Amino acid sequence: MSQATPAGAPTWRHMAGLAAVVALVHALLLGASPLQMGTRADPNTAGSTAFATRSIEPAPAAQTIAQASQSAPQPAPQPVRAKARPQPPKKPLNEPVGQSIRAQAAPDSIAPELPAAVAESSIPATTQAASTSTQTVVADSLPAVATAAAATVATAAAPPVGPKATPVMAFSLPGSVRLQYKVVGLAKNLNYEAKSELAWKTNGDSYEVMMKVSAFLVGSRSMTSVGKITGAGLAPIRFADQFRSELAAHFEADKGKITFSANTPDAPWIEGAQDRVSVFVQLGGILAARPQDYPKGSTITLYTIGPREADTWTFVVESEEKLNLLGGEMASLKVIRKPRREFDQKVEIWYAPSLGYLPVRNRITQENGDFIDQQLTEVSKP
Repeated sequence: MSQATPAGAPTWRHMAGLAAVVALVHALLLGASPLQMGTRADPNTAGSTAFATRSIEPAPAAQTIAQASQSAPQPAPQPVRAKARPQPPKKPLNEPVGQSIRAQAAPDSIAPELPAAVAESSIPATTQAASTSTQTVVADSLPAVATAAAATVATAAAPPVGPKATPVMAFSLPGSVRLQYKVVGLAKNLNYEAKSELAWKTNGDSYEVMMKVSAFLVGSRSMTSVGKITGAGLAPIRFADQFRSELAAHFEADKGKITFSANTPDAPWIEGAQDRVSVFVQLGGILAARPQDYPKGSTITLYTIGPREADTWTFVVESEEKLNLLGGEMASLKVIRKPRREFDQKVEIWYAPSLGYLPVRNRITQENGDFIDQQLTEVSKP
């Protein structure tokens, strides 16, 4: 006899259906599990067990370091120390100043630059004008006897002139004498005054000629020539330019050269060579010996030596003139040195036959119109 199923109890059919539903749910869960773990099944490899892999390209070094530095703890920044520059060796304390300062060429000017305190002081206008102008142009525009050094300013591009001198056929010199001059000038629209003197000494075989210029608040500068007297006139042995320090030129006739204390290149020596003081006495001596040989327009060329270099100067006889000097009228012969290069100065010299053709007036005019005029005021024994 069969046992009856209790009312409300599940039948076997119900149990079988429930088991089928459970199995289907499990199958669905197992099929969806790779997506939940972050991997994706390859449809081309269905039916096989597969692992999802990822290849990693090596990062560049800079990127790797940057990434590492971002993840790694950063140390406290260290101060960056500047690379020390090499220091020059220290100079000994007892080293002369001149060894550490580049030497500067001395100016071809009789007057030095005035101290700023003097230039800016409340001195009278006339005095200030005199000192200011003197500091820049005393040598460039002082009497021709003293300023021959400045009368040959030329452009750097101008070629040097070789040694040349007019042969001396006759020569005559005056006796020893001292000439004093009053100097007036114009510089940068300022009028000024100074004093100068020419001291000429001779014993017949040798000579000494000195030109000295003095200016208020500036001091004085002198140029001196010493040498022998020969049939061709003056033969300088030494020329000195003195202001605070001295520059000299030495005439070495036996060696055929002229040397300079300024350590500039030697210049050739030729007969008739003069310096920037003796040249004016030499020129007067040539004119004094045979004035008829030098009519208007005649030229005389003299090879002239300065404190650093040599040049050739050519003078032109211009005219006879009457000058009002020493309280009266004085006959003179005017000679000029015309500019031959840019920035050269015009030099005018008046020689007096009554004083053995020594210069009694000199005027130098610069390209810009500035000038200096020296006129004789006194004659005496040296």
